[in-house]
Amino acid sequence: MSEKDVVERAREWMDQDPSASDRDELAALIAEDKRDELEERMGAELEFGTAGLRGIVGGGRSRMNLANVIRTTRGLADYLLARVPDAKTLPVVLGRDGRLSSDDFMRATRQVLEGASIPVRYFVEPVPTPIVAYAARQLSASAAVCITASHNPPEYNGYKVYASNAAQIVPPVDGEIAGRIARVESAAKVKLGGAGELSEAIPASLVDRYFAELDALRPKLHVDRDFAIVYTPMHGVGGKFVMRGLEQTGFRRVHAVAEQFEPDGHFPTVKFPNPEEQGALDLSLALAKECDAELILANDPDADRLAVCVKTFTGRWLQLTGNQIGVLLADFMLAAAPATPRRMVISSIVSSPMLAALAKHYDAHWDQTLTGFKWIWNAAMDLEAKGGVNYVFGFEEAIGYSAGHLVRDKDGISAAVLFAEMAAALKAGGKSVLEHLHELYRAHGLWVSTQKSVTLPGADGAEAIASAMERLRASSPERVGGAEVLGMTDYEQGAADRPRWLPSANLVAIELDSGRILVRPSGTEPKLKIYVDLCQQLDSEQSITGAEDDLAARAASVAEDMAKLLELT
Repeated sequence: MSEKDVVERAREWMDQDPSASDRDELAALIAEDKRDELEERMGAELEFGTAGLRGIVGGGRSRMNLANVIRTTRGLADYLLARVPDAKTLPVVLGRDGRLSSDDFMRATRQVLEGASIPVRYFVEPVPTPIVAYAARQLSASAAVCITASHNPPEYNGYKVYASNAAQIVPPVDGEIAGRIARVESAAKVKLGGAGELSEAIPASLVDRYFAELDALRPKLHVDRDFAIVYTPMHGVGGKFVMRGLEQTGFRRVHAVAEQFEPDGHFPTVKFPNPEEQGALDLSLALAKECDAELILANDPDADRLAVCVKTFTGRWLQLTGNQIGVLLADFMLAAAPATPRRMVISSIVSSPMLAALAKHYDAHWDQTLTGFKWIWNAAMDLEAKGGVNYVFGFEEAIGYSAGHLVRDKDGISAAVLFAEMAAALKAGGKSVLEHLHELYRAHGLWVSTQKSVTLPGADGAEAIASAMERLRASSPERVGGAEVLGMTDYEQGAADRPRWLPSANLVAIELDSGRILVRPSGTEPKLKIYVDLCQQLDSEQSITGAEDDLAARAASVAEDMAKLLELT
C-alpha cells in the first residue's frame, strides 16, 4: 500500500471513532508523519477469537479501543439475537478488572447491548474474572463479557466472552461472532442505549452465594489453621475476595502485601504483573521473611490464576510450577470426592501427564484437551452429559485451576483457599507440602516438565516457524536428546476421530520412551514452543532432589536438541 493509503485509512477510522483521545492520537501521528506507526495501527484488525479480544490500548484498527469494543459488542448482540431464542429476556452479565480503560470499555459494552434491546446485569465495582463466570451461570445469562487483560502488561486490555453455558466460547461460535463483527462497518452508526431501563446492578448477595458454594466445595477438615500466610493480588482485583475466602475457612494469620493490595492499573511495583515472572514476588518473599510465613499465595491481576511458594527442607522458598500445584490439588480433591459417580479430572494437553497416573490410582477418569479452560469445561460438560462421571478438578500448566462445579473457568480464589486448606491438613499430619509432593513422586513416578520458546519475529520468522513444522510432519526423528522416539501424532490430522475438545490444531506430539515432546507455534506471539515432559520411576532410597535435577537437565537437553533438529538454533 502507498503511504497516502495509510493516512487515508487512518482518517476514515477517525471519522467513526467515538473517542476524542484516540482521534487525537492518530491525528498527532499523521501530523508528525509517523507512517510506520500508522501502518502498524491501521494494519490487520484486532482479531476476535476464542479468547475474545486482547491488545494494546490506543487509537487505530489493530488496537484495543472504544471503537473496537463497540463494533465487537454489536457483533455479539447480533449473534445473540439470531441464535438465542430468549436473547431479549435472558441477561448478558458484564464485569471488569481494575485496568485504566476497563470502566469505559464496560460502559460502552452495556450501552450497545441496551441499544440492541438486550438486558444487562453488571458489577458496579471491579471483580475477578471467575466471579463474572460464576454470575453467568447463576443468572442463566445468554452470554457474559469480562473486560480484562488478565496478567498482560499495563498497556493492554481485553474483552473475554462466555457462552450461554457459562464457559468460554469455542469454535464455531467465535467464528460466527467474528463474521458478524466484520459486518459492523462504523462504530459511530451503532445504536447506543443510555437510559438504563434494561440494566441492573448485580447485588452483593450473588457474591455471598459464591462464598457459600466455595465453603460447601472444600473438604471439611478439623485441623489447626494457625500459621502465617502471605498473599498478594498483584495490584489486581482479587484482594478482598481471597482474604474473605481464607478468613471464612478459618485462616486468621493472613498477611497481605500492602503495596500490591489495592487495584492499580499502573502496576507500579512490578515490571510485568504475572506472578510467574522473575521478581514479581519479591515483596511477598520479603514479607514472608518478616512474619515467618509458611506459605505464599499470589493471584494474577484478574484473580483467575494462582501461584504458590512453599519452604524447602532447608528453609529456602521454592515457587512451585503450575504442574506441581495442579497435581497436589488434584490429589487433594480426588481423595475427598465420593467415588460414585466415577470421579473425573481433566488437564490441557501441554500440562503434566502425571495427572493420568494419579487418576489411575484413584480409579478416576482422566481426559485431556487443547490448551484453555474453554476446552476443559466443554469436555467436562460433554462427558458428564453422557453419564457415569462427575467432574472433580481440572488444570493447565499456566497456573490455572478449576475445582468442582463452582466456576466453569479457572478460578484463583477457590484455588487459593483449597491450597491453604490442603497445606493445613498436611501440617496437621506432620508433613509439609513439599514432603507430600515427593510422596506422590515416589508413588506415581517423578515427572519434570520444561518449555523452550524460540522467538522469530516478522514475516521471515513466521515462514521459518511454518517450515519447521512442515519438516517435522514430513519426517519424524528417531531419537531426540538421547531419548528414543516411539511414535508421533499430528493434530492437524484425524480430528474427525477425536472428541470436539481435541479439534484440528497446529500441534505435533512425539512419544518418547521416557515421556513426550509437544511442538506448536504460539497463537499470540512470534514463537515456536517446545514442551518436554519426562518421567522416571524412583527407588525407595533415591534422593528426589538429585533425581529431579538430573531429569530436568535431561529435559532441557531434549528441548534444545529438538530445536536443533528443527533448524531453529
